[in-house]
Amino acid sequence: QVQLVESGGGLVQPGGSLRLSCAASRSIRRVAVRRWYRQAPGKEREWVATLMNRSDTSYANSVKGRFSITRDDAKDVLYLQMNSLKPEDTAVYYCNIYGLNFDYWGQGTQVTVSS
Repeated sequence: QVQLVESGGGLVQPGGSLRLSCAASRSIRRVAVRRWYRQAPGKEREWVATLMNRSDTSYANSVKGRFSITRDDAKDVLYLQMNSLKPEDTAVYYCNIYGLNFDYWGQGTQVTVSS
């Protein structure tokens, strides 16, 4: 069992930046698939970004060029750097690690983009 805890959310003005963190309760160094999702009020949860292995990344079109997913194996942390934030990025953001026999989620962190 692995617990994931997100942090770094908050209120930011349009055009601003935030970095979300997802800390794991134990080593996830061997986890191949790491993802971020988000859920806006009244909407379904949507995929944001994936990091496979060490450097294979993919992004939803809505965030491509603005968001960056990275990992720090020494700290067992997954990050989501979010730049040029827009009001439509407002959502609860969740991290996820996925494998053949497991699928773990964090509790989410709120990101609000508003002036």
